[in-house]
Amino acid sequence: MTPILIATVLVAVIGLLIGFMLVVVGKKFEVQVDPREAAVRECLPGNNCGGCGYAGCDAMAEAIAKGEAPVNGCPVGGAPVAAKIAGIMGVDEVEGGRQVAYVRCAGDCDKAFDKAKYVGIEDCGAAVSSGIGNKACDFGCLGFGSCVKACPFDAIHIVNGIARVDRNACKACGRCVAVCPKHLIELIPDDSQYAVRCMNKDKGPSVKKVCTTGCIGCKMCERQCESDAVHVADNVAAIDYSKCQNCGKCAEKCPAKIIEKRFA
Repeated sequence: MTPILIATVLVAVIGLLIGFMLVVVGKKFEVQVDPREAAVRECLPGNNCGGCGYAGCDAMAEAIAKGEAPVNGCPVGGAPVAAKIAGIMGVDEVEGGRQVAYVRCAGDCDKAFDKAKYVGIEDCGAAVSSGIGNKACDFGCLGFGSCVKACPFDAIHIVNGIARVDRNACKACGRCVAVCPKHLIELIPDDSQYAVRCMNKDKGPSVKKVCTTGCIGCKMCERQCESDAVHVADNVAAIDYSKCQNCGKCAEKCPAKIIEKRFA
């Protein structure tokens, strides 16, 4: 029995020594975590969508705690989450209105002309890479729904051949913006009432050959705007929302009726 007792005691002593060493080493190399980081993480919604520009909510919380990201950096949480985080960080909430994704194309199945019958992978990126698509307009929405697949909030759908955003469901995470190979989707202020539904940079006559609607670059909207918020560049109009007063004069005078009144 003596050898067994000796072995048992020896194992116990070694175990205690190892445990003691682990405690000492753990304290010596312990990484100090800002308690605010955990509190911020509790406020974040946990979607891990990447819309904030970070790998996920954990990375976002760490960046906010370090002062490397703004307290309102989470597009999903919006103002309520930003207010909570601002309280934790002891700062004033950064002002910034809610944004939504917007698809700058009106060339649906009734308005855009077809140039071919696309047969292949129904993916916008694949269609662009192959140089083949259904529509004659080289700038228009392909309608294969890559943005739909990318959206984690079911906020974008293909309607009559083009992508349309449900602004109430949109969280402005930016995934649809990143995945669109035609760069047709942008984030705009949710309270903006007008938007240009076209990205065709061809001249007016060429636009009309591929789509019954579309910006013809006439600059009528630019001349009507008293706030210097609408300008035509590369034959297509664009709105500067930092200047736009939602007066609607650009939409009223647009001969192509391509400036959309989004909501009253």
